[in-house]
This record gives sequence, C-alpha cells and structure tokens, in this order.
Amino acid sequence: MRIGIICAGDMELAPFLPIIDECKITEKAMLKFYEGTIRDVEVVALFSGVCKVNAAIAAQILIDTYHVDSIINAGVAGGMDSRLDKFDVAISTEVAYHDVEAGILTEFHPWLETVYFKADAEMLEMSRKAVTKIEQSYKVFWGRMVTGEAFITDDGRQQINEDFTPLTVDMETASIAHVCHVNNVPFISIRSVTDTETHSGSDYFEENCEKASIIAKDITVALLEEMRAKC
Repeated sequence: MRIGIICAGDMELAPFLPIIDECKITEKAMLKFYEGTIRDVEVVALFSGVCKVNAAIAAQILIDTYHVDSIINAGVAGGMDSRLDKFDVAISTEVAYHDVEAGILTEFHPWLETVYFKADAEMLEMSRKAVTKIEQSYKVFWGRMVTGEAFITDDGRQQINEDFTPLTVDMETASIAHVCHVNNVPFISIRSVTDTETHSGSDYFEENCEKASIIAKDITVALLEEMRAKC
C-alpha cells in the first residue's frame, strides 16, 4: 500500500516532513516528492502549489509515476459553514467546483451524474474511526467542500453558500478529486479551517496556517494508522 499526500503549500506540508522515515527526495515537473514511511505506511508527499492546475499535475504524477493506491489531500481551508470555527476540521464526503459550469462535467467528459466527486467510502469510514482516537480541542465535520480559483473573503461567499452549502472552500481539492475519479483512485480531503466569515481575510490565513496544518497532519496520520490496520 502506497499513499499519496498532497498539500497545497509548503507550510501545509511542513508538519509531515519530520515524521517521514527513510525519506528520499525526487523531482519531477518542478515538484519535489518526499518518499518514505509514516507509521510504517509507505507514503509519497509533496506540496503542489496553489490552484487547481498545480494540484491536478501533482495528483496525476503521483498516480502515473509513483503508483499510489490512494490520495489524501491534507491542509487548510476557509470555513463557509457558520458551525465551523478556526482550527475546526472538515473531511470531505463530496467535492465540487464552485466556478465551473455544471454542464461541462455532466454533459461532457467525465460525464458525471452530478457535479460532485464523492470521497472514497472506505476511507471515510476509517476517518471516522481515526478521529475517535485523537484527543482534540477542535470539532470535526464530515461534508461537502468546494474549490475555485479565488481566495474567498466576503466577495462571492453568499452565492457559494446558496449554491452549494459547503463546509469549506479552497483552491485545490476538487481538481485532485477529479483526477482521482478519472483514474479510479480512492481519495479523501482533510482540511483545517484558518479563516471564517467572522475572521475573514488573508491575514487570518497567514496567522493560523501553521497551527491548522499541524491539526490536518495529526488526523491524516491517524487515518494512515487505520489504513495500515485494515491491510
């Protein structure tokens, strides 16, 4: 079993690097891939760079070159649901683009039944078990995430909430889920909240990113342990 871990930025990847045993670094397409093990699970981790295309490139390389069996998207996100506070965690049940016309995906390739890419059911079940084994001061929610090519502050927030009612918004998750869907590779996303409607803006993202990234790492590692136990 080999698991791909995609983070958007270097700060989101940073908590993983000290815990990758026997780490080997390789490079492809201007990206650095960190190969090794975490809790005796073989992993390939990287930060893709922000935005949908960068994340999609990383996901396809993980599948084609590193032959990962599953992909976990770990990192941070903006909170959209009013129930989520800073450092709470969203785990994806389904993911959509908030800035792509629905018919592009349902009437043309990849001919989806809906605009939503579903998370892997088995990984979802294991994530629920993993969370129960972590001592935490934050809340964890399972639900919908949306992705688009913009950092959402106040502009666009209301429309996205009306159209999708998501837990969180980010700039990579749906594109990774999209690549996994067409390759039939299991996928899940784990995102800790850095900013909300109440605490909105890039300043809050910068201030909270490091702590939120550590939280996302902790849940990801707990999920890896569940996946190892399942094998």
